[in-house]
Amino acid sequence: MKLPRYYTVLYNIKAQLGLGNGLGLSSYATATSTATRESKWKGSMHTLFRRISPMGNPNVSIVPLLNQWVEEGHPVDKQQLQRFIKELRFFSRFTHALEISMWMTDKRYLNITAADAAVQLDLIAKVKGIEEAENYFSYIPEKIKGLEVYSALLNCYSNVKSTDKAEATMQKMRDLGLARTTLVYNSMLKLYYKTGNFEKLDSLMHEMEENGITYDRYTYCTRLSAYADASDHEGIDKILTMMEADPNVALDWVIYATVGNGYGKVGLLDKALAMLKKSEEQIKGAKVNSAYNVILTLYGKYGKKDDVLRIWELYKKAVKVLNNGYRNVISSLLKLDDLESAEKIFEEWESQALCYDTRIPNFLIDAYCRNGLLEKAENLINHEKLKGREIHVKSWYYLATGYRQNNQIHKAVEAMKKVLAAYQTLVKWKPSVESLAACLDYFKDEGDIGGAENFIELLNDKGFIPTDLQDKLLDNVRNGKSNLETLRELYGNSLAGNEEILSGPEGDTSDLIEEKVH
Repeated sequence: MKLPRYYTVLYNIKAQLGLGNGLGLSSYATATSTATRESKWKGSMHTLFRRISPMGNPNVSIVPLLNQWVEEGHPVDKQQLQRFIKELRFFSRFTHALEISMWMTDKRYLNITAADAAVQLDLIAKVKGIEEAENYFSYIPEKIKGLEVYSALLNCYSNVKSTDKAEATMQKMRDLGLARTTLVYNSMLKLYYKTGNFEKLDSLMHEMEENGITYDRYTYCTRLSAYADASDHEGIDKILTMMEADPNVALDWVIYATVGNGYGKVGLLDKALAMLKKSEEQIKGAKVNSAYNVILTLYGKYGKKDDVLRIWELYKKAVKVLNNGYRNVISSLLKLDDLESAEKIFEEWESQALCYDTRIPNFLIDAYCRNGLLEKAENLINHEKLKGREIHVKSWYYLATGYRQNNQIHKAVEAMKKVLAAYQTLVKWKPSVESLAACLDYFKDEGDIGGAENFIELLNDKGFIPTDLQDKLLDNVRNGKSNLETLRELYGNSLAGNEEILSGPEGDTSDLIEEKVH
């Protein structure tokens, strides 16, 4: 299938030179057996994958690398490229996965199957948004618009919580006789759960029963999570009983962790801990790392420090721990105010020589600053500098916040300048209005109009304030007025209290488990 020219333009980004920034596969390759994971690549394609894997920056296109590969006279195998795409999707490198998929279509003119179109549709939605995905869907030939493609579109709508369009697509699939798989219904169940429409969950599950479509683990876990959110412990009991009686459902660690998380949400801690014990007993197979990460995180959530440390020791004995394991255990311990244990495990992490992950020292820097241990925070930042590591923008922000909360305003302003200097627009985070206002108040109190002007220009350069607001902020400084309300008018309440504690596992624990259900 040949796509419209504008798709080629969208993904033909200018190439730049550079290595991975921690987002690529290099962190995995240094921590596990690369040979084992890459054994599926045949012949020279293995070399191509090794060229692609370190390029973790989504803004650096891999299309020139692919073109160069062909110019060097190397063959290109579609099946291997499809495996590349699968691998990149596994690591959430959706932009590069999409580039390979589009390159196969636009540059190599390889025949596209329904499965290929479904993957492209999903990737376009993730990278370019749902409207581009809809445009793409309209160009897919009718002869391959079957179950796979419609299922992908339905899932795209579910991911963006577009209930009306998802329901219309589901009805279209019913009319075409395509609504016949558990996966299709699970997409709708996920949507209804995420949007809080719990009544439609039961209606849809009843429809599955009437149509002879079996429940799977995701079906059960979605309904269970909805019962948990509704604080319905009897509903959780009912789903657990149904799962235990269903011969088609494997009662593994994921199931029991999900049930445990559900009981925890409704405040039944004893039942939650009992389910975690059962979950521990089921740890085996290929996802051992995932199991230990989820279980120790849940123990931390329920305040069980001894169990966090116990699971950590079992984790280390069972497999080689990667960065995400260190992130989860350190963040869990910091939430339990066990700074000493977190520091020891940080030292363990450094001794492992894994690929550098700035989030791990950031957890400690954040904790030090929140607890007034500013000298320790400074020492850790200096330690990172001595190792030649780039200091992350949030490290400076934690330090700036710590200084401000301890009335060291001059140091807070200097640290905030470093925040703004290091800030990149791709970072999905902004400093709080309180922090910015405190810096401007400092310049006001010091009578440093020039310093205020330079600071405001930096705010504008980084996109925090529009140009037409610069004069108003500077006038406030000149006239001895605070800028807090002015900044709040700009941002509304969206940034209020944005000095969030980041020393916790990324995302809600339910999301952490949900990734493992499929």
